[in-house]
Amino acid sequence: MSKVLVVSAHPDDEIIGAGGTLLKHIASGDEVCWLIITDMLASQGFDEKVIEKRTKEIDQVSEKTGFKKTIKFLYPTMTLSGESIIDMVPRLSAVMNEFQPEIIYTMNRTDAHSDHRVIFDVVMACTKSFRYPFLKKVLMYETLSETEFAPALAERAFVPNYFVDISDFFTEKVELAKIYESEFGQHPFPRSIRNLEALATFRGASCGVEYAEAFQLLKWIDK
Repeated sequence: MSKVLVVSAHPDDEIIGAGGTLLKHIASGDEVCWLIITDMLASQGFDEKVIEKRTKEIDQVSEKTGFKKTIKFLYPTMTLSGESIIDMVPRLSAVMNEFQPEIIYTMNRTDAHSDHRVIFDVVMACTKSFRYPFLKKVLMYETLSETEFAPALAERAFVPNYFVDISDFFTEKVELAKIYESEFGQHPFPRSIRNLEALATFRGASCGVEYAEAFQLLKWIDK
């Protein structure tokens, strides 16, 4: 059994980028902890009904996937900056030391959304092997409407080098994605069920399976 931590800037990132892989982990007996960094807050002007709906979505996803634990940091969405790192690193460090994950899935370092980029820096600050000796793998996942809209520069590219066959879990992934109904639209909107299937099909064809999720492996300590 392995312990897995998935970090999402916003609820839905985790299912879009790694939902099938997380379901596969759970099916094999692994424990998965879901860390959500931001949320919609009333102090930002979000309607109470919208906040309540999002809370229900999070609860549904957490229950249906079988996450061992769901943690919310409750930073205001779309506001993360370099200053947030100072506060966030010790909070993430505490989660790391309590849960002691062997595997971390986090968002791509160069996504179009600034929240994603800040969180990547925070996660990497908490992956030093001399502080977290239990950690073995760190992987970035891709998020539709964020990863592909990053600047098309070589040094900012998402380069998948780790593929997971999610053929047996893809239907369940789609059903989980549908829980976030307000985040999905009709094609050609990038966050659509059609595009979710298209990406999984393309990644599957890249590694010889029906459906796959792709990751960029940043660290793998074999011990």
